[in-house]
Amino acid sequence: MTNRILFDDLEMKSKTGLNRRDFLLQSAGAGMALASSGLLLPSAAFASEPKHGGHLKLGLKGGAATDNLDPALSSASVLFVALRSWGDTLVESDPLTGEAVPSLAESWSSSADASVWTFKIRKNVSFHDGSSLAVADAVATLKRHSDEASKSGALGLLQSITGIEEKGGDLVISLAEGNADLPLLLSDYHLVIQPGGGVEAPDAGIGTGAYKLASFEPGVRLALEKNADDWRDDRGYVESVEIIVMNDNTARIAALSSGQVHYINFVEPKTVSLLERAPSVEILQTSGKGFYSFLMHCDTAPFDNNDLRLALKYAIDREEILERVVGGYGTLGNDYPVNDSYALAPEGIEQRVYDPEKAAFHLKKSGFEGSVQLRASDVAFPGAVDAAVLFQESAKKAGINIEVKREPADGYWSNVWNVKPFCASYWGGRPTQDLRYATSYLSTADWNDTRFKREDFDKMLLTARSELDQAKRKAIYHDMAVMVRNEGGLILPVFNDYLNASTKDVKGYVHDIGNDLSNGYVANRVWLED
Repeated sequence: MTNRILFDDLEMKSKTGLNRRDFLLQSAGAGMALASSGLLLPSAAFASEPKHGGHLKLGLKGGAATDNLDPALSSASVLFVALRSWGDTLVESDPLTGEAVPSLAESWSSSADASVWTFKIRKNVSFHDGSSLAVADAVATLKRHSDEASKSGALGLLQSITGIEEKGGDLVISLAEGNADLPLLLSDYHLVIQPGGGVEAPDAGIGTGAYKLASFEPGVRLALEKNADDWRDDRGYVESVEIIVMNDNTARIAALSSGQVHYINFVEPKTVSLLERAPSVEILQTSGKGFYSFLMHCDTAPFDNNDLRLALKYAIDREEILERVVGGYGTLGNDYPVNDSYALAPEGIEQRVYDPEKAAFHLKKSGFEGSVQLRASDVAFPGAVDAAVLFQESAKKAGINIEVKREPADGYWSNVWNVKPFCASYWGGRPTQDLRYATSYLSTADWNDTRFKREDFDKMLLTARSELDQAKRKAIYHDMAVMVRNEGGLILPVFNDYLNASTKDVKGYVHDIGNDLSNGYVANRVWLED
């Protein structure tokens, strides 16, 4: 179940002056086409001139014998990186700001209400099989993933689409309702453009990416070789890439320390000091949108009492969990699921701190007596049981009795999460605030794991979705965050950083706020020094 934990953000099943993002979105709303550009990389990534050649080895946790190269069915780290390596999406996201930037779509524009979008598809791009990229390939790809019978991990992202067609040589997408974030939705890694949409051979591994698929042994390894006809010259620096499945933490650390691989993922905070002793190793710490949390069902006693929920929110020592569980590799949470890694993140909301007196006040006001049972397993997030015990101890000072029940890892995500009324959980991020809230706070969301159901909140979410005035949109998101913070069932002590590691001869690594593993582009972006 580890795969689900860290990549649920990729497997959604349900649905003063202008800064650069504001300008792009407002220009789109006015029907102006976005200027063509490549993926915008931080200048720091190119502190030295990229070198070409060599064989890059990645030791990754997150592979299984059931892995499938069909982008619709792909999930977890190994296939995430693989798809980003051999395929391209229509749109990518800026690693620093998260805004939409061109890829196979070189520009786009929208109707004034953001319900009809027109994408100009790049010309002179070839698939690995030698065929030329055409608008029809993009149409077929999106139709395959948006089909209600599809099992695509991107189906939920595309459910508002009412039409996908080629019109006047462009790709035109019509929506049931306006969505200012549509370009970013098309950056989802499942949506790599395939010849004929991948209808005939979805698992062939043929795309337009920097590398071509050479071989694939599910759960063991995947090999790629450089695409000599790549349409871009700012990526794909090594001659070949080998992704080795290493689900065992100790094995990954040993492989990196001995130089058997150049890069590993999922470095646990408690192992950082060990890795730092190796003179050839560099720790790669990246801010992200994922967070560790405790969830209360707002419709289930005793958690249907908001004063009890507030008592528990004030009874947790966030600083202690950040330092002792996360090792300091993260930032404090404030009981709403958005941080500064999101565009239009709310500002000016007071940070909630550990306050036993306020906790005791709200406990007394709630009228609740007795103990509450908190279920946890380290499969929920690394150190979840320890975090639950720390929560138990800090709550005692407010007179709150928490009974910690340690659950087995097997079956946690099916038997505890989204089932039991108080449990530990992890959420990865989403490309946009709209998706973050729509996934688990919309009243009708399948994954509404706090049972937070408010008609006024739902209305605000839908209003913000189609709002192209970014100042108005930000104000709505601010009010939504305050509502979830003060009335919801989410206790969010920390946002965790992504922790990976590499040998020091790996250069050009981009710390991308979009997701872990340089948003999956690690193989595309790095090179090897001699």
